[in-house]
Amino acid sequence: MSTKNSFRVLIAIPAIISFSMICSTNIFAQKFTAPAWTDTLKNSNKNNPSAVQAGKKIYVQYCVICHGEKGKGDGVSVAGLPKHPTDHTSAEFQKQTDGAIFWEIGNSSSPMPMFKNTLKPNQMWQLVEYIRTLAIKAKK
Repeated sequence: MSTKNSFRVLIAIPAIISFSMICSTNIFAQKFTAPAWTDTLKNSNKNNPSAVQAGKKIYVQYCVICHGEKGKGDGVSVAGLPKHPTDHTSAEFQKQTDGAIFWEIGNSSSPMPMFKNTLKPNQMWQLVEYIRTLAIKAKK
């Protein structure tokens, strides 16, 4: 190997290592967490059976493809995503407040789309109500 090529290799190795480190700490690897103030938001559809049914329709239309029919994060598009979708039945997810879940639906984290410009606040609360039922169904 010539001196010129050896120099190129010596320059390329740190660049490759730096690039790898940047990629490993990208936004897809970061946990998406709602701000603390969202815990104060009040669910306008709390314990409303008709909201659950409306939320299910919205979930089927927008969420099933990634989160799966049962909310386990196993939808048909999972293989093509850079980040695994959240399991809506998990204790970690379900322990969040309704306000935090509402905020996450609206603001999202890539690759999930931001729904605050697609859905009305009432529809996002309906989704929260439906998502709450997924953990109950998973226990059965």
